[in-house]
Amino acid sequence: MITQDSKQTRRRVKVDQLAPSTSPTHPLELELRFTETFQRYQDAPVALREAKCLQVLYPEILGPIYEEDLVAGRIEPRLVGFSPDEWGSCAFGYYHLPKAIREVADSLPLDPAFRRKVDEMIAFWDEHSTAARVRAAYPPEMAKYLPSDDWMNTYGIAFPLYRLTGANVDYGKLLRLGIPGLRREVTERRERAAAEGSPVDLFDGMLIALDVLEDACRHYEAEALREAEATSDPQRRSELEKLADTLANIHREPPQTFHEAIQLFWLYSIVGDVRNHGRMDVYLGDFLSRDLANREITEDEALRLLQSVWRLMADRATRVHNRVIIGGKGRPNEADADRFALLAMEATRTVLEAEPQLSLRFYKGQHPALMQKALEVIGEGRTYPILYNDDVNLPAIQAAFGFSPEEAEQYVPYGCGEYILEHRSFGTPSGVINLLKALEVTLHNGVDPLSGRPMGLALGELKDFHTFEDLWQAYTRQVEHYVDLMAQQEAIEYEVAGREAAYLYLSMLYDDCMELGKAIFSGGIRYLGGTLETYGNTNTADSLTAIKKLVYETGKLTPDELLAALDADFEGHAHTRRLLQDAPKYGNDDDRADEMLLRVHNHVCNYTRSQRERTPLHSYLVVIINNSANTLMGRWTAASADGRRARTPMNNGNAPSSGNDRAGVTAMLNSIVKPSPAIHAGAVQNMKFSPELFTNRRAELEALLDTYFDLGGAQAMITVVSRGDLERAMEDPEHYQHIFVRVGGFSARFVTLPRDVQREILERTLY
Repeated sequence: MITQDSKQTRRRVKVDQLAPSTSPTHPLELELRFTETFQRYQDAPVALREAKCLQVLYPEILGPIYEEDLVAGRIEPRLVGFSPDEWGSCAFGYYHLPKAIREVADSLPLDPAFRRKVDEMIAFWDEHSTAARVRAAYPPEMAKYLPSDDWMNTYGIAFPLYRLTGANVDYGKLLRLGIPGLRREVTERRERAAAEGSPVDLFDGMLIALDVLEDACRHYEAEALREAEATSDPQRRSELEKLADTLANIHREPPQTFHEAIQLFWLYSIVGDVRNHGRMDVYLGDFLSRDLANREITEDEALRLLQSVWRLMADRATRVHNRVIIGGKGRPNEADADRFALLAMEATRTVLEAEPQLSLRFYKGQHPALMQKALEVIGEGRTYPILYNDDVNLPAIQAAFGFSPEEAEQYVPYGCGEYILEHRSFGTPSGVINLLKALEVTLHNGVDPLSGRPMGLALGELKDFHTFEDLWQAYTRQVEHYVDLMAQQEAIEYEVAGREAAYLYLSMLYDDCMELGKAIFSGGIRYLGGTLETYGNTNTADSLTAIKKLVYETGKLTPDELLAALDADFEGHAHTRRLLQDAPKYGNDDDRADEMLLRVHNHVCNYTRSQRERTPLHSYLVVIINNSANTLMGRWTAASADGRRARTPMNNGNAPSSGNDRAGVTAMLNSIVKPSPAIHAGAVQNMKFSPELFTNRRAELEALLDTYFDLGGAQAMITVVSRGDLERAMEDPEHYQHIFVRVGGFSARFVTLPRDVQREILERTLY
């Protein structure tokens, strides 16, 4: 049983450190060949162009089989390429990394002619990358207010992310049909379209994409056989020969065994670059149970296979993706699914990695063994599974999205925790808004106090807002201005996405696309929605509470005194800061503070939700899923009226600001169940508990969580760690590699995080 992976024998491909081509002719040869292929098919139907470009990439960018692998499939992306998701700072679709390309070129002795080709390639993609096409489609008003550079290093209120992300395809269909069955369906659809006089280019592209997938199977089959011949270890030879047989079988017929099903699912996810994996217990549970019943496999062998996939997911290093969902309502065969779910949690317990993001949906009446196993794994410091309460989430999702009860049962969290329907809807978070920055700029009449530059709408001086309602109206107008822009940006992004590519691997396994003969973002998907990430919600509410009390109700501060303290970052204004800090704070079951949080929450959620009436989107919803961006964006946010210092982290997700929940865990939980989950598309509820609660006070812990979920808690992301271990890890990281924490919508090894992110996690209240 694997308990700790050897870091010496494994290489990681990180999305923000893309490797140049390992082609023997030249490090940038593949990038140039990809570019030339795109140019050759530039005027061809987008599905054909995409398929031809995929043929250039695969199997070239597939990574090797490692010594411990029982399943094959790694991706080593290049500096120019195609993906239905983002790569680091790259946009979706056709991407390039000009800075990295120049660094590679500058490090090599290139002849002038070759260097010209490289420079011409960069210039070409500066105009033709999908992100550039999105930006070029902006109307003037949008281009004026939305920054075009790296949002994490830019002052601003709202930012486009230039990405598509979060696809969850129908792996159940893939495993039922296999590659041959999928090819038959595509061929039949093509013949029908041709007979009707409809376009067939989408289906032609799909057939080439299936060729690429088969080539990937053959590529790994050949590699497994070569490795088997080369090894002197009989056991490893047997494993590799079995792997080769599995790869040979899955491109000839639908998978028959648990191993074949896992291999086909994983290879499709790699070649299609699909990073979230949906309800895995549904599409793999029957294979597992059947093999166990037929004695084709033992529990230990099944666990080893799953551990291998878990390590492959960790090696993929997506940071916020690799969601695997288990449990919940709407599973057709719960007994088989539960068996897989328990095995998945054991794999998570024994493979010490930050991914996959195992997530347990649960409800009253579900087999209790699942929750008991979940608490066991969480209690060992694994941060997984993340807990999702179906009894709260199902009616909330129906209300927020307008889905039927049957549809809502098929929701899946993806990425940092946004909700969509598995293989039926899409809701990429393609924008962020810093609510605290919106308030800050409003208080300064449209000027950013950190840079001194105009930003946002100039709506008047604070001293001219004679009532709190005047200030509230100005703040909400500022927020609404940016929500309008971000919703329009999302619609433009989808329009450009559909115009530029067919996203063949998504379109083959998303409902309705083949039936309609349309690619996923060209009218094929049933529910096309978007989401807007909000940051600083709690800081904004606490700031407004303090301003209302101290400026408008008691008069203890004048507008000028407040602004002077904020602009000085409280230097020389300790008394003012203490007044602000002592004002009521969200997280203590204090109605004065919690009602302001609800006001901020309801406003941004409901106004964002109303954008579906102004755009072609089926839904546009807020997600309160803070990742480490609450710290990153805090670096560019001035001091705030809740007493927070300038350039320091904002609150995380839907949680109180660190240290402000002073009335105990029950009061904190009572506060965080108050914001309605029925008007957004997901929220992060981060909690930090001591190991003692899971060992010596288990009954108390279970009663606490039961009460929280009964009162309306939708979700829980739990970190189990001691403060002392975190402090020691900051001083001696080498000896604390085993500590994992929830950052926001993802987990990480604590010692790998930036120092200010570590401090923000350390300062969160520990119960």
